[in-house]
Formats: sequence, C-alpha cells, structure tokens
Amino acid sequence: MANPFRRFFTRVPAVLFSLLLCAALGFAQGGLQTINPPQGGKIVYGQVTGETTEAGAMGAVLRSLHNSLGEKPQVGKLFEVHGTESIATFFSVTRHDQGQGKPPLQVAGLLIATKVSTDHVECALVTDEATRFPKTLPSMMKTLMTSWHPMAGASSAASSGGSASAQQLHQVVLQDQSASIGLPDGWQINSRMSGGGTLVAGGPHDESAEMGITFLAADTNNPHVQQTIRTLQNGGLRNTSYANATYYPYGANQAKTFVDLIQGVRKKAGLQPAQYNIAGAEPVPGNGQQHCTHITGTVDFGDGKGQREMNSVFCANPPGPFGNWMSFVYSTTVPQQYAPQERATLGAIMQSFNVNNAVVQQQAHQIAAPEIGRIQAIGRAAAAQAKSAHEMEDIHNSSVYQRWDSNDKRSQEFENYQLGYTVISDNQNTAHGTFWNEDADALVKANPDRFEYVNAPNYWKGIDY
Repeated sequence: MANPFRRFFTRVPAVLFSLLLCAALGFAQGGLQTINPPQGGKIVYGQVTGETTEAGAMGAVLRSLHNSLGEKPQVGKLFEVHGTESIATFFSVTRHDQGQGKPPLQVAGLLIATKVSTDHVECALVTDEATRFPKTLPSMMKTLMTSWHPMAGASSAASSGGSASAQQLHQVVLQDQSASIGLPDGWQINSRMSGGGTLVAGGPHDESAEMGITFLAADTNNPHVQQTIRTLQNGGLRNTSYANATYYPYGANQAKTFVDLIQGVRKKAGLQPAQYNIAGAEPVPGNGQQHCTHITGTVDFGDGKGQREMNSVFCANPPGPFGNWMSFVYSTTVPQQYAPQERATLGAIMQSFNVNNAVVQQQAHQIAAPEIGRIQAIGRAAAAQAKSAHEMEDIHNSSVYQRWDSNDKRSQEFENYQLGYTVISDNQNTAHGTFWNEDADALVKANPDRFEYVNAPNYWKGIDY
C-alpha cells in the first residue's frame, strides 16, 4: 500500500525557488521572511504591497506566479484557517524552467491571506514538490504559525518567542528495514509495536509518534457488505472474523471517521471513549485516489495524564469490489504543558518518517504466499471435481478470514499499546499472558531464558486477542 509520506529526493533548488517566491509575492521592502525547513519545502511570508483586501492580495500572488512560471496555477476552494482571521486555498502549478533535459516539476502549495489593517494585507506561501507536499505540510504549518503573527505587527512577530525550535534528529531504521524516522535524544522506538511499515515511538515527556497505523473496515454502502451484515443480524457467521470486523461507511467526514475508528478500538479494549476536541480538519493531497485530511486538536485518553495536543494526518483508500477499505493514521501527541516547546520537534519527526515500500511488499508476499498457494490448490481441486460455485466462495472467504485475522492482531497490539500492556510467553511457547508493561519487563529481565516478548503475528486467538 502506497504511503502518503513517500520521500522523493529531487528538490526545488532553494535559492532559485526563494527568488521565485519573492518576485511572485511582491513583498514590501524589508518585509520578506523566508524559512527553509530542514527536511525541504519553502515558507515565505510578509506584506503584499499595493493590496488592501485578502482577495486582491491572493489574486496578485497567483497572477505573479502565472507570469513567472508561464502557467496558470490550479486553485482549489477558499476556506477559513481555523483559529485565525485568515482565508486560504490550496494550489498546484508546473515549473518548466528546470533546465535542458529535465522534466517539468509539479509544485503544490497553500496560500494564506490576512487583512491586518485598512491598507495592510499579509500573505504566506507554504510550498513543496507536489509529491512531498502531503508529508511536509503539517510541520511547515506549525513552523509558520509559530513565526508569523500578522495581527501583532511586524515588530511583534520578529520578537515573539512562540515555540521552541526543533531539536536535532538522529535517523533510526527499524530492525526489519521497513521504515525509518528521525528522533531526538531521549526518544525510543517501541519495537513490539513497530514493523511492516508501521512505527511507534515515545519521548521522555510522554510524547508519542504513531506512524502508519492501519485500520481495515467494510463499507456499509457496498451490497456485499450489506448482505454480510444481514447474515450477522440473523445469527450467522458466528465466531468468524466477519463477526468481529469493523463496519463503517466509506466517504464520510474524515475527521469524524478518524475519531470513530479509534473509539471503536478503545471499545473493543473495554476502555471508555477518549475525549477528542477537533480544532481543525483541512484536506491535503494524497497519493492517487487516496483522500487525506490534516486533523489538529486535543485528546484526553482518560489515563489521568490530562489533555494532549494532537497533530494527525488521516488517509483513506477507496474500497475494493467487496467493500473492504483501508485507512492510515500518522499522528503525534504531547501533554499540553510540553506542547509549546515540542511542536516544532514533533513536526520534524512526522516529516522525517519514511517507508521502504519494497521491503513492506516483500514481507506481505512472504506472509501471503502460503495462503495463496493453498487457495490455488483448493481451487484446482474444486475445478477438477466440478464442485459448486459456493465452494469457490468459501475459498475466497478463507482468504478474507486470514486477512481480517491479521488485522485483528494488529488492532489488539494497538489496544495494548494504548493500555500499557505487553504480551509475553515462556521459552517453549506453551503459555501466553498479557501484563502491564512494567510487570512484563520485570519478568523478562529477571528470567530472560524463560520469558520473551510476543508481537502481533504470534498472538494466539482467544488468548491474546
């Protein structure tokens, strides 16, 4: 499955791109501020000369981009930026000045305008290559909002402390080589929750980064799924993966879907619903037909640690013919008392996440190959014996069961992470148990020859999940 944060190494030359933006914006002399995020992209903000309205300023910027690049930017709908007095729009444009033999470069961006006074309008551009933009936008917006304070005036903005700058990150690669991320000192990978393109890490102040968490759901708008639901309601399919599956309509409001899916996981774990306060939900570009939304706000998990600031990207892939659809969550949280000093670092961590799709695909093939072979063998036998089409449906269902069973294991592992649980087994794998993290660690450290940690692929049904 393609990750929406896929990394591309062909970058816009920083100096040339900065000059382009300066010319395009027509900033007041000395009013231009430029930020070069460490992971790429470009942020430019300041006063637009000669404009007195937001619409006029945005039009001037877009016309200048058109004149500079020779192509008219494609602009989306206007929307209000939550928590500000600004309006904004996403845009995309193609650069044809890459040099002889180089293909045109697709650039995506977000244009924001704020009316400061009767004759003072400021704009900000947050831009990057179109392929990188979904990944870099959240952290660039955090950086912009901690530096750009148009309503407070230019001098106030320059002197404002805002949030602390991002800490230095050190690249960490998962043991299975499926993903990597940049982490500051004091952070640790949760190895029992990471692998197969999913990565979970925690910081010294209870910060968290959960990258590539997946949810599988069945679209209740699909006729096949509706038939399955009717069968379940009539008492059929008991003790199957269908009975424990998640049924949720594809295409609903993404912020609500994001919350509902997580609340569903908590409900299965016997937890009370988390208290979410969604402050912003803005669409961002995804890969292909993927739909993504940048979601910000706060959450209280009811664990006695209080409100946490949340920054998430939620992406959903369209359902297949039988109604199954997959969604992905990339999220960071931090206790509110540490949020001002951690925002920039958390944004940089999210931005640094990278998936090795070749490794993930190879792992998926290794997991699926035995089952695929078994199904094909059954299929050949069924064809040879001229059995009914119903048997072929059973073959399909066996594949679905295994896929859903694997997802159930991952979901349970995510629940355990939220609860602070760990699964361990004895050295002969004759018994499994779920313990508090501290108790599990104590047992393994005290008896390393007897006990070992268990991750999701080795969970026992009915015992661990």
